[in-house]
Amino acid sequence: MAGRIDIHHHFLPPKHMEEEHARLKMAHSLSVNQLLNWSPQTAIDVMDANGIDACIASISTPGVWFGDGSQARRLSRQWNDYAAEQVAAQPKRFGLFAVIPTPDIDGALKEIEYAFDVLKADGVGMLSNYNGKYPGNPDFAPVFEELNRRKAICYFHPTVPGYGGGILPGVMPQTIEFAFETTRLITSLLVSGTLNRLNDIRWVFSHAGGTIPMLVGRLEHSLQRPQYKEALPNGVRAELQKPYYDIAGASSPSAVLPLRRLAPASHILYGSDAPFVKAEHGLHDLAECNLPAAELKLIERENALGLIPRLRG
Repeated sequence: MAGRIDIHHHFLPPKHMEEEHARLKMAHSLSVNQLLNWSPQTAIDVMDANGIDACIASISTPGVWFGDGSQARRLSRQWNDYAAEQVAAQPKRFGLFAVIPTPDIDGALKEIEYAFDVLKADGVGMLSNYNGKYPGNPDFAPVFEELNRRKAICYFHPTVPGYGGGILPGVMPQTIEFAFETTRLITSLLVSGTLNRLNDIRWVFSHAGGTIPMLVGRLEHSLQRPQYKEALPNGVRAELQKPYYDIAGASSPSAVLPLRRLAPASHILYGSDAPFVKAEHGLHDLAECNLPAAELKLIERENALGLIPRLRG
């Protein structure tokens, strides 16, 4: 039987992690040794142990932007080149969502060109906010216009909140804040009209859309005001049914079943969130959803192959 396609799998290139260690003291859930000793074989071991045929490499928070445009460009190129080497070595096992040095717009556009035209990336990966600005901000319009022109996959991963509010003391951001960050980024694209306007981007949102499935009724009620009519001519629900949603870290019945009521089964994707989450935990939760076999096949494999057909076979 053909295996799963993991749309949400993080690569930790050695040089990148060494720099991050020096800069951030490894503000992650894994130990320093686990982060510094990661290798492509680590990813393959996880995949082989969990029935995963292929994974799509992406960067996790904090990304590459630390206030210096030249540094962000260098880190993006370094990360992308490393990941692309692994894809070239094992093209049926690995894919690539390239990182871009947003909010450096010129740098981002140049890296998009390099990623797609030279590295043949499968898509780009972005974070939920940059310097507190969410994706619907007009500053990011040139990036999304170019991705729309290329009919690209645009995958989003949450990061620490950019709204200036506090985080509960003693609670790591990924515990609850990442779900709300995903909600903020989707809402930003929704109310700005970006989702309605740029129909050729294949949007992929992490973690079952955060809290969006639980809030869709509230959004429908609150966004009926006249100022949102241009952005949402077909209504909230119609726009929220267009993107794809992965279920990394959100594969339990309490997350998947509400998402399934919002999104068609054809727009839900399997993701492990490895190496930060054990893949077997997510698969155990997914089994408890008792989804029909046909829907499970779509989620675990066929939907991803529709987005990235080169992985078929």
